[in-house]
Amino acid sequence: MTTFVTDNCKGCRFTDCVTVCPVECFHYDDDMLYIDPDVCIDCSACIPECPVQAIYEDADYPEDKEEWIAINAEKAPNLPVCDSQMDPLPGAEERKAELGF
Repeated sequence: MTTFVTDNCKGCRFTDCVTVCPVECFHYDDDMLYIDPDVCIDCSACIPECPVQAIYEDADYPEDKEEWIAINAEKAPNLPVCDSQMDPLPGAEERKAELGF
């Protein structure tokens, strides 16, 4: 099973999920977070912590988000690890509202 971050995180980069992760599988760039599937232990603790419902298990994702499994696997290993809470991106609350949360 794989846990991955989708485009709902883009423009927000809330890191509530990182604070409950027992391993260092989250990585970040200027726009969002990603999960390294080779490090993630699939505990799913992060999923309910995401305020914009950007994180899914590969067994339970919307069909239009499938491409994000590969995007996370490709990008995460080449980005810095996020192992502690960071400030959300400017405009994150507005993005959250746009997404309906």
